[in-house]
Amino acid sequence: MSVSEIETVDMARVLMNAYDLGDMINGSVEVADYLYWRERMQEHPEVRRLIVELNARKELFEETQRFGHFHPNYHAAKEEVEQVERAMEEIEAVARFQAAEKALDDLLFEMSETIAYSVSSSIKVPGNNPLPKSGCGSGGSCGCG
Repeated sequence: MSVSEIETVDMARVLMNAYDLGDMINGSVEVADYLYWRERMQEHPEVRRLIVELNARKELFEETQRFGHFHPNYHAAKEEVEQVERAMEEIEAVARFQAAEKALDDLLFEMSETIAYSVSSSIKVPGNNPLPKSGCGSGGSCGCG
């Protein structure tokens, strides 16, 4: 068997394992919880009404963003968007959906990190955290902070 044939066999095995891993993730409690609460949220009449209102408020806010803080209605438009978002977050289905979404995101991040670090400890794994704990410029292990 040539070297290219060995790589092909190994790559096929890796792909099959990746599909198996995807199936296991899809069968997880995190995915089931996420799908359940997403459906509850989408069916909730108050959430549906607030989504329409939120989209309208966001559209008005986007118009004020062209001028930023200098627009006379900027702060009022921003506050209206935040007010609708807070009203949505008070609904149980939305709060539970957001928690389920975070749990699923955490699971996927941990799995990505495990896979990446099993290849090399120097691989950078992107995350959704807007305030990362380490990395270039933040005083992490690279020493550039």
